[in-house]
Amino acid sequence: MELFKNPNFDFLGKRRPFIIASLVLMAAGVASLIVKGGPRYGIDFKGGALMYVRFAQQPPMDELRSALAERIKGEISVQDVVGSDEVMVSTELASEAELAEARRLMIETLNARFGSRDGRPDFNNAGQQAIADRLREALPRRNAGLSEDQLQALAAALREFRDTPPRSGLIRNFEELAAVPGATPEVIATLKEEFSLAPFAIRSVEIVGPKIGRELRQQAFMATLLALAGMLVYIAFRFEWIYGVAAVLAVFHDVVITIGLFSLTDKEISLTVVAALLTLVGYSMNDTIVVFDRIRENLKVLRKLKFPELVNTSINQTLNRTVMTSGLTFVTVLALLLFGGQVLHGFAFALAVGILVGTYSSIFIASPILIFWHGVLERRKKTRLAGAPARRTAVDRDSVKVVKG
Repeated sequence: MELFKNPNFDFLGKRRPFIIASLVLMAAGVASLIVKGGPRYGIDFKGGALMYVRFAQQPPMDELRSALAERIKGEISVQDVVGSDEVMVSTELASEAELAEARRLMIETLNARFGSRDGRPDFNNAGQQAIADRLREALPRRNAGLSEDQLQALAAALREFRDTPPRSGLIRNFEELAAVPGATPEVIATLKEEFSLAPFAIRSVEIVGPKIGRELRQQAFMATLLALAGMLVYIAFRFEWIYGVAAVLAVFHDVVITIGLFSLTDKEISLTVVAALLTLVGYSMNDTIVVFDRIRENLKVLRKLKFPELVNTSINQTLNRTVMTSGLTFVTVLALLLFGGQVLHGFAFALAVGILVGTYSSIFIASPILIFWHGVLERRKKTRLAGAPARRTAVDRDSVKVVKG
């Protein structure tokens, strides 16, 4: 499929605005990182407790924030998850003991402020065993006793039904459970008697120690550097060393701009974002190699063309492939960005920015580096050729003088 029929765009003639735009974005990103003291790391890298809570209606952000601040020391972050009734609660603490205590206090605070006050356990936040234990004790009173296997299977089915979309951990009425196989009217009546329904459900709780966070941060940094170094060696071996340098500089440019945009938009860098950055490195490098491979082929075929014209021709020849690959990938990533939820937002944002920046860096960053270096070599060659005859002439004249003497 060809989107462009024999394209002949003067890409390299328009490279100056793109290079200026790249320099501005890089400078703004680096300046933001310096002012903010580095990237804004997520719990994965700085250590802390992170909890996702889903509410039955619009989350009471101010009430939740004040309730947690009363019981937990240090900075508490409460953010709503766009497009849902979920909130993300995080706290950064210095020791493992503090993290375990913070987790307990976060759950206790939610239960005390929003949970049932009659002493009954909350069904929305009960585990499978807790459900089974309550049913084991109460069902015989209704002449509806079950064997242990039947009891465990029923408790598992109730928990699975509660946790699957569209409920996603939050039951608003016990009558909803009538759709569960084995949930007879006696079982529903027992659940109503033994459990309460809190207007919230704790979706997940994550705890990462500060030491583990530092180690993960170092490993992520080393993984990115080693990926760039390995690609530099590979391209230098397959092409020439300058091709490797140009490709690595273009990818480094992509990573710097992406991290800078994370800083400018105050987004967290987590393990999923690092995964996206490594994916971006490979994707951008692959796009650059396709262009470089066509340049190498054309060096043997289009020998009469000047090198800048040859590079421009090579870019036009790979344009259909570039647009199709980058365009389709970008549409997929855009869907993740818009509909993937808070958990995938950082990953999708990094890839969306990376695809756009990586595509134009293959054309307007990597290729101009090759042209610049080729121009340097040409000037050196001309200087050597111009200087060599002059030196021979001087020697000949000296020889003539000697003969005459």
